[in-house]
Amino acid sequence: MVIDFHTHVYPEKIAARTIAALEKAAPIAHAFTEGTTAALLDSMKTAGINKSVILPVATRKGQFDSITSYAMNINKTCENLISFGGIHPDDDDIAGKLLYLKENDFKGVKIHPDYTGIFIDDERYVKIITECARLGLKIVTHAGADPAFDVIHCPPEKGRKVLDSVSTKTGIKEPFLIFAHLGGIYVHKDVEKYLLGTNCYIDISCSFSSLSSFCDTTDEDVTNVIKKHGADKILFATDSPWNEQKAYLEHFKTLSGITDNEKEMILHRNAEKLLL
Repeated sequence: MVIDFHTHVYPEKIAARTIAALEKAAPIAHAFTEGTTAALLDSMKTAGINKSVILPVATRKGQFDSITSYAMNINKTCENLISFGGIHPDDDDIAGKLLYLKENDFKGVKIHPDYTGIFIDDERYVKIITECARLGLKIVTHAGADPAFDVIHCPPEKGRKVLDSVSTKTGIKEPFLIFAHLGGIYVHKDVEKYLLGTNCYIDISCSFSSLSSFCDTTDEDVTNVIKKHGADKILFATDSPWNEQKAYLEHFKTLSGITDNEKEMILHRNAEKLLL
């Protein structure tokens, strides 16, 4: 069993122009599929991946209804795909919208501070994260740099600040926040300083510099994070279509210094717990 905890798809009518716009905004990024659900399913079949988690991004206020409708259709019709919800920090009735996601069996929410231009420790994001934690919704946040932006809106030190604040406020002991991209693209030293060993999950999308054009971490860095943070809090993820699932999975399986049991945790057991 393999679960890819970080993928993206776009409605078929806009997928081609969305991919083109994203590649234009970040010239070092290259899509490996057309960005549709059909393309993702084909990629999964080729790679030997059983399930993928889709993470929609709300880039502006007012997209909640359209994102939610599209995600709900995926969850109802695609057995091997699980879509999270997407919400913008300026949306009205944050609590009501998150409750709606919970009542409709969503497992979590994706946020992307760079695309909103709002720092992760802003009170609007803290409200979203706090409400999600209380509802049992997991939160995946883009972390570190994004090749389309100059400012890092979720650096490790701010992520740690929010993690500690929400944990203290809610008293929740189970990890509820997932930092993507090995905890943060291009900020590896700060990830080690602020995040490793804390009560959060880290996904390994965009973590192998030999495979991804927009990261600087090596196989040794990935292994070090797994060992220091704990394999029980690491999630296999590719960021498809921005990395090739087959190559990514095959490369992960070759990592040395990690036991077969640890690899099984990362490939599916940890994700299965979060998706129950």
